[in-house]
Amino acid sequence: MRLFVDVGNSRLKWATREKKGAWLNHVACEYTPAELDGVLRDAWVSLPEPERVVVCSVAGVEIPQIIETVTRGLWGKATAMFHASASCAGVRNGYRNPETLGPDRWAALIGAHNEIGGPLCVVDGGTAVTVDALAADGEFLGGTIFPGLTLLRSGLSAGTAGAGSAAGDADDCVARSTADAVAAGTLYGLAGAVERLVTECRNVLGADMRVVLTGGNAPALNSLFGFESVSIPDLVLRGLAVAEDEC
Repeated sequence: MRLFVDVGNSRLKWATREKKGAWLNHVACEYTPAELDGVLRDAWVSLPEPERVVVCSVAGVEIPQIIETVTRGLWGKATAMFHASASCAGVRNGYRNPETLGPDRWAALIGAHNEIGGPLCVVDGGTAVTVDALAADGEFLGGTIFPGLTLLRSGLSAGTAGAGSAAGDADDCVARSTADAVAAGTLYGLAGAVERLVTECRNVLGADMRVVLTGGNAPALNSLFGFESVSIPDLVLRGLAVAEDEC
C-alpha cells in the first residue's frame, strides 16, 4: 500500500492505493501548520504501514517537513517528494526549465493525459487558478496562472477602503450590498477570466479539445462556465499514482 499526499496552499488531500489497485481512505481538509501534526497523526495512526509515502506540495518547506516528522514517527519512514521532470507517463514537459513547473500542475497533467487522453485544457481552481494546454500526443505546451477566488477577495479587501471583508452572497451580479457585490464580482469575474483562457487554449489545441476541471473552487466555477468539462477532484493524486507506476 502507498500513501499519496497532495498539499495545496490551503487544503490537503490524501489517499492510499495498492499498485494499480483501488483507491482507499480519500480525505480532503483545510489545514494550518500549527494543527497539522496532530491532525495527521490522528488520521494516519490506524492506517496499515505504507511501503512508500509520496508527497506533492506547493506549500513551501514547512508543511512537507511536518509530514515527514509524522511519517517517521508513525512508521520510521521518509517521504518521497514529487517534482516535475522532462517527461513521465507519456507527458512531455514543454517548460523552458522543466523542473520549475509546479509539481501539482505536472501531476495533474499526467493524471489527465492517462485518465482521458486527447487534446486537453486542464483547469485547477485552487488558491491559484492554473489553465494548462496539453496536446493529444502528450506534449505540455504551457499555461497560465491566475489568482483564485480567495486571493481575489482578500486582495480587494486589503487594497480598498470601502469593499470590506464581510462575506457576501454571490448569487446575483446585480448586487444590492457591497459584500454581495464583491462576492459576485469575484466569482463571476474569475469564471469569465477562466473561460477566456480556455478559449485561448482551444485556439491552439483545436475544436475537439476537452476541459478537465479540478481544485477546491471547481464546483462553483463549473456552474458558471458556458462549456462542458470533466470534473476529477482527485486529479493530482491520480497523477501521482500514475507517475509512481510508470516513471
